[in-house]
Amino acid sequence: MAKYKGPVLKRARALGVAPQVLGINKKSNKNPNTGRNKLSEYGLQVKEKQKAKFVYGVLEKQFRKLYAKAEKMQGITGENLLQLLELRFDNVVYRMGFAKTRSEAKQLIAHGHFLINGKKVDIPSYTVSQGDVISVREKSRNNGIFKYAEDKVWNQAQWVSVDIEKLEGKVNSIPTREDIDFEINEQLIVELYSR
Repeated sequence: MAKYKGPVLKRARALGVAPQVLGINKKSNKNPNTGRNKLSEYGLQVKEKQKAKFVYGVLEKQFRKLYAKAEKMQGITGENLLQLLELRFDNVVYRMGFAKTRSEAKQLIAHGHFLINGKKVDIPSYTVSQGDVISVREKSRNNGIFKYAEDKVWNQAQWVSVDIEKLEGKVNSIPTREDIDFEINEQLIVELYSR
């Protein structure tokens, strides 16, 4: 599985993403890149796409597929794209607070620690639906990661609910544009793919 292996804080700073959006509580000592080089319209579009890919941990091929799917859906393409990114299984696990970062969520899913509606799913890119119940597998509950779940600070989204004692959560509604917790101009991404 290919993924970004460079310095995360440096990449986040270059894209103008706060480390907290990634689940990292560190602060960078350096000032963010405040427009040293003025970007062209195309440059801004590419930067927004890179930002979305970086935050959600998605590669170009997956991102392109999601965009094609978003285009076919009813509604605004840019908002559909963000909705599909939010509904990825790894992101939902992160939003429920079962993982500190999306990359940790990816790893836990790939190792088979989670069930969706009682069935084991180990594909981080799986698209979760409204009403789906995500739970930690019985065998994994005593794992050190989940053992002290009640002591964790849960950073959960408004569109999910979590029962900490049962170690399960439910997708109550489809995320809306207001549920996106970082600055992104999805219209620039749409413009880039429309070229």
